[in-house]
Amino acid sequence: MEKSRKFAVVLSGCGVFDGSEIHEAVMTLYAIVKNGGSYDIFAPDIRQHHVIDHFKHQESNEIRNVLAESARIARGKTKPLSQFDAGKYDGLIFPGGMGAVKNLSDFAFKKSNCSVNKDVEHAINEMVRMKKPIGACCIAPVIIARVLGNVKVTVGNDMSTAKALEEMGATHQITSFGQVAVDERLKIVTTSAYMLDADIAQIACGIENVITGMMQMMD
Repeated sequence: MEKSRKFAVVLSGCGVFDGSEIHEAVMTLYAIVKNGGSYDIFAPDIRQHHVIDHFKHQESNEIRNVLAESARIARGKTKPLSQFDAGKYDGLIFPGGMGAVKNLSDFAFKKSNCSVNKDVEHAINEMVRMKKPIGACCIAPVIIARVLGNVKVTVGNDMSTAKALEEMGATHQITSFGQVAVDERLKIVTTSAYMLDADIAQIACGIENVITGMMQMMD
């Protein structure tokens, strides 16, 4: 019987404007299970950069925690990213949403001069060291570029973000709906998801292609 592949899914909160993009997060979990895998969900135990009222599209005065907010999507089953052990997982994946560039990194504010949360950076570097695949969706590939530098990724056809990626040493591949960029050397698979004017079926297709691409790279 073929071994079930186990993924670590890293979330950045709950909500497209200040955390994880919920459609992308859910479709990631669905694609993993649909293709015979399993997952654990992680998030850094840190204060969220800010809270956005998603109905009014305004910043609120609330203070929230990224781990606690991510647990909303995970139905409570979320682990602190500081506890991540690359040896226990076959793949690591980052759904998108603005939390990826506000909480997991500060790309939203500093662009190519950004820094990445130390636990996120450690998780990425450990997976690369162990030659295990990493996936990223939507805006999350900028995190991969900041940590790894010379890597091929995609954010669809967003040329301003592509320029920042290239300033960090990455190679950007223009992609359309459902397509993925694959870096065979580093085992990185990325898709644009909602970086394009996509619908939920189109983002689901792209994310599933990321998951199946990662599975093909697993030993």
